[in-house]
Amino acid sequence: MAGSAAHWSWAQAPVRHDPFGLGVASGEPRPDSVVLWTRLLPPTDLQALPGDTPPAWAGALAVRWELADDANFRRIVQRGTAPALLELGHSVHVEVQGLEPGRWYHYRFLLGDAVSPPARTRTAPAPHELPARLRVVHASCQRWEHGHYAAWRHAAAEQPDLVLFLGDYIYEYATPRDTTGLARTHGLPLARTLTDFRDRYALHKSDLQLQAAHACAPWTVTWDDHEVQNDYAGGEGQGSPADFLLLRAAAWQAFYENMPLRASTLAGAGNFHRMALYRRQAWGRLARLHLLDTRQWRDRQACRSAGSAGARPMAAAGCAELSDPGRSLLGREQEGWLHAGLAADAADEGVRWSVLAQQTLLSPRHSASGRQSTDSWDGYPAARGRLLAALAQTPPRNTVVLGGDIHQNYVCNVMAPEGSAGAERILASEFCGTSISSRSSVPQERLDALRARNPHVLLARSQERGYCVSDITPGRWQATLRAVRDPLDASSDAFTLARFVVEDGRPGPQAD
Repeated sequence: MAGSAAHWSWAQAPVRHDPFGLGVASGEPRPDSVVLWTRLLPPTDLQALPGDTPPAWAGALAVRWELADDANFRRIVQRGTAPALLELGHSVHVEVQGLEPGRWYHYRFLLGDAVSPPARTRTAPAPHELPARLRVVHASCQRWEHGHYAAWRHAAAEQPDLVLFLGDYIYEYATPRDTTGLARTHGLPLARTLTDFRDRYALHKSDLQLQAAHACAPWTVTWDDHEVQNDYAGGEGQGSPADFLLLRAAAWQAFYENMPLRASTLAGAGNFHRMALYRRQAWGRLARLHLLDTRQWRDRQACRSAGSAGARPMAAAGCAELSDPGRSLLGREQEGWLHAGLAADAADEGVRWSVLAQQTLLSPRHSASGRQSTDSWDGYPAARGRLLAALAQTPPRNTVVLGGDIHQNYVCNVMAPEGSAGAERILASEFCGTSISSRSSVPQERLDALRARNPHVLLARSQERGYCVSDITPGRWQATLRAVRDPLDASSDAFTLARFVVEDGRPGPQAD
């Protein structure tokens, strides 16, 4: 990609600062492969090392990496060198191949005499294997100012096999003028440029508790809106279309630079105007994850004016666009991909759990006012109906939906489409997790009233921050909702809010 060659002479040279201040990460585990990630920080004064003219940080850098069987790196399995390109913010994405399936490994990066913190990763099981257990943490929404990341410290202590991050890794906002009640502040402006977005990721990744969560296991990630702009929809956001597309390209580039993603995510488009983010992740015959992208391909929210600041809740009676059968949250191509994947799961008796890992709440929320969100699945009822019809027509053995976005915990029975034959039939189980730190403005009393009107909603909580950990076996799925006692306290303890179980062959969560 870049024009200049990497500075290979740095292989053993002294480094006068810590270039690994943003930590390390891994992701996208396959039976024989995993992605290793880091992003190098330059010296604060940007001075070159002796003999480097022009300064080394003005071009590509050569970074060494090691993968080992043991935490002390005495038994090296593979090692190599990778370029950290200036054009990609000196980020490194190493796709290690030829690994053994179902194995834990240890890895680290080296630049000169600087060594990154060590971390753990693992490969997925072989396709024919039925593992005894998979432990998954899923989480989303970590606004810096709203809370410390104690939840990540507890999530890392769960010793997961895989972390699913479902969106809003950063927030594009500047610190509000009124800082009352905030956990912490920052001095960054509203993110508009590539530099702005890079700085925002550097801010978040400077948190040691988040770094520990990245170091404990591989991550599989997707995005939501705040990686770019609140409530953006496909190619439409605030301001002029041309300006928004430039902003979006900068934001998407920064997302790629800072996530453990494969180069194939770039979809052959070096200008970051398209990203191949919906994909599948298999865990042997135990689970098949369908990871969705509900931002890039969606239609604009119903009854939202072009260029407006955001989407507003609407009542169907006052917004005919809500009932337009042609509108889609996923885009028709992704819809077809998902429906075909679920049908393939149904035809493959070896797949125990089909998992929809996506951004928000799938189940409907019927309110007394008749108003509904236009930014979530409630704002795309025809698209949701098509998905539920696909599940009803060719149901996989067990389907579980994971989500985030709304800063609230929901546990739901996913019902057959309203108005269809057998509409009372439970098709799937849903666990929509709360935020790591981002606040909810919805009082619990409103959720209590909403739950009373929606019998498919088994739990609805708005005031807790945390994550969900799922222990998945061939016979059952156990989901534990974990919450921190005080999100304003970086050393907060955590507690179990609720626990639910889904039995193999019996759709719907049961309180445990």
